[in-house]
Amino acid sequence: MRKVKWNSFAKADYYDNIDYLLKKWTEKEAQLFINEVDEIIYILEQGTVEYQNTDYPNIKRCLVCKQITLFYRIIDNQNIELLRFWNNYQDDKKLTF
Repeated sequence: MRKVKWNSFAKADYYDNIDYLLKKWTEKEAQLFINEVDEIIYILEQGTVEYQNTDYPNIKRCLVCKQITLFYRIIDNQNIELLRFWNNYQDDKKLTF
């Protein structure tokens, strides 16, 4: 099983998305987002699926929901780093890791 590490951007994005959902929507939507992320992390830990490549070297992406894309990188066979939970409505030119 691989280990998934969160960088500071990923942590901030994750909690910002949950806060937004709780303020603008309901606890149900926030929980759905959390569940989707948990499922993706489980899949990444198992190492059975690799998601879509990006134009960024060694960085892959996974659609969490229509609005949010998870960017991550494989450090080695045992470690993955979550980089960003990016809101798809933001300007891609502002995306940094």
